[in-house]
Amino acid sequence: MERERVATDTPWEARVGYSRAVRVGPHVYVSGTTATDSKGKIVGEGDPYQQTVQVFRNIRVALEAIGSGLQDVVRTRMYVTDIEAWEEIGRAHGEAFGEVRPAATMVEIRRLIDPDMIVEIEVDAVRPEPP
Repeated sequence: MERERVATDTPWEARVGYSRAVRVGPHVYVSGTTATDSKGKIVGEGDPYQQTVQVFRNIRVALEAIGSGLQDVVRTRMYVTDIEAWEEIGRAHGEAFGEVRPAATMVEIRRLIDPDMIVEIEVDAVRPEPP
């Protein structure tokens, strides 16, 4: 089966050896994504809601680059540094997905790579076959 990859200009992908997103057949996998802009600067420092909104912007861009979209997401995994922020993070999740309502998991972790990062999210999607 053919494998398609999406990369960004961030330095971490080549350094660590991963892709932002990978598609194999109809299945799309988006790597753990944080609230960084195109220059690697954190967006929404200290704000769980704004960081989560930025994460989903980044995920949407990766999905669209591979011919998919948020409407195709079937699973989300959210890693958060403070589970007390679950409502703000959950609100952004709900706004991103509306009626899509993918299977979702949110777990608290001790920390992320950068101490200013509050949330990291990965998603799985199933892209419809072309007509």
